[in-house]
Amino acid sequence: MRPLSPSQVGETGTQQSGEPRTVGSALRRWTAELAGAGIEGAAGDVRRLVAAALDAPAAALLREPERMLTEAQLATIEGYVARRAGHEPVSRILGRRDFYGRAFTITPATLDPRPESETLIAAALQVAGEERWERPRLVDVGTGSGCLLITLLCELESATGTGTDISAKALAVARENAECLGVARRSSWLRTDVLETVSGPFHMLVANPPYVRSSEIAQLEAEVRNFDPHIALDGGADGLAVYRGLAAEAQRVVPSGWTVVEVGYDQADAVLSILAPIAHESRVYLDVAGKRRCVAVKTRGLSHA
Repeated sequence: MRPLSPSQVGETGTQQSGEPRTVGSALRRWTAELAGAGIEGAAGDVRRLVAAALDAPAAALLREPERMLTEAQLATIEGYVARRAGHEPVSRILGRRDFYGRAFTITPATLDPRPESETLIAAALQVAGEERWERPRLVDVGTGSGCLLITLLCELESATGTGTDISAKALAVARENAECLGVARRSSWLRTDVLETVSGPFHMLVANPPYVRSSEIAQLEAEVRNFDPHIALDGGADGLAVYRGLAAEAQRVVPSGWTVVEVGYDQADAVLSILAPIAHESRVYLDVAGKRRCVAVKTRGLSHA
């Protein structure tokens, strides 16, 4: 995948070798290369990478197949494709992920937000709509990029919230995302382990905790295993360690409100059992694939609305 030298291109810019030079040839060549490397959805990935290198909408590429690529653009795309061939996710290569209609910066210190986590957002918004809190106070445990808390603050204009994480680097990313998405004044960030130094009361606790069983991390797809921080994946021997920590502290932090957590596809019943001692009401929400992806419980206690 070398950029063409001047001798390989005629005076009119016509491609003289099998290497990509136009948008159309680049899309064909690198789609085939990624498909050969076993990358599912190769065509879509290449369109996103080429579009990013050209700073253009991906859809525009299909309307301009004869657009010539510069040497700098070719070199950039070549580097992107090489990384994707090594199973690095496109979002990691570009340093951003779209989540619930907004773009979030991500880094090696943060989990790459998944579409499944939008189930938690839908559940939290439903609960908030039912409760009609005047000024909801939210806490996001293990915030990472801040995508959960920031999205909820964007959707709930009167809300304020605190995001916690054990990683200072992750919190720096969350602060940046909050600033970029206009909710910095309504958010705060605290470095702590789960709820260790968190003071309430809050109306709602949300979390996408690490829930992969330790023994199963090596079996995850390469895009996850090799690029997501293991601290954000490893939920202990049975994948439920953090849920136990949440159950032990949630009633103190959310004495009369909701705890809304993402769970593994086969963990809803186990998490419901862990949270049962503090639950006045329990719900399970399905993701777009029909998996039981989110558990919500209303904690017992007096109202702080």
